[in-house]
Amino acid sequence: MAKAIEDLQNEHQAILSSLQILDTLTKRLSRGLDVERRDIHDFTAFLKEFADKCHHGKEESILFPALVKAGIAEKGGPIGVMLTEHSKGRELIKEMEAAVSGREDQERFTRAAREYSSLLQAHIEKENTVLFPSAERVLTADQLDQIHSAFQQHEQKVIGAGRHEELHAMLKKLRQEYPA
Repeated sequence: MAKAIEDLQNEHQAILSSLQILDTLTKRLSRGLDVERRDIHDFTAFLKEFADKCHHGKEESILFPALVKAGIAEKGGPIGVMLTEHSKGRELIKEMEAAVSGREDQERFTRAAREYSSLLQAHIEKENTVLFPSAERVLTADQLDQIHSAFQQHEQKVIGAGRHEELHAMLKKLRQEYPA
């Protein structure tokens, strides 16, 4: 497996792990149990920075254009579907944030969180089973190596040195606080 694809799949594992935390948060809220508002803010910040800016950013600015250049259609194909789902995910993150800013609306947060989790789980499955295997078929080893280098540069530029590790530490803390 190409290092670029392996990196994206490793990030998928972190995102799936975060969705387990989100599930625990929503269950606690649904049962009327306390959830620290700060934890919800940390969690939505993780989704925005790690899942969207870092991970989806790599796909949208580096991988998808390379796939289009290699002949995979952007519209009417898997890339168009992925872009639409990225956009929907951003809307749902905004909805979760809005639900906990000002007067807290736990039901609104829970509804958006569950929809987001469902969307991302299905999205990751499509990328892992359809899009990434296609990428490895249509892109050369050299192209995939260049993409991997571009991913590393993207990460440094967009979230900064060491931030990836800080986000994983935040996720670990939340996982301890809200185990599956």
